[in-house]
Amino acid sequence: MRENAAVAIVTRVALLALILLGGVVADGPAAEAPASRGACYCRERALLHCTANLTERDCHRQCDEAACDDWFWKDRLPCWNWGYGG
Repeated sequence: MRENAAVAIVTRVALLALILLGGVVADGPAAEAPASRGACYCRERALLHCTANLTERDCHRQCDEAACDDWFWKDRLPCWNWGYGG
């Protein structure tokens, strides 16, 4: 009698664990928020170039490939043309 009760308890605990684990696996990892985009500025031989609508990671990669002397990224901002009008 005692063995049957112990088996029933272990079975219920194992079933509950599988149900809980199944819920976690079905949801998967938490979704990451999309990376924000902004203006990527690259300084090369005293000239400043801007590329719009890049993520910070893409900006870093692009500036490394272009061998920029210095670079910076402005979150959620467009490129600024450093002047007004024509």
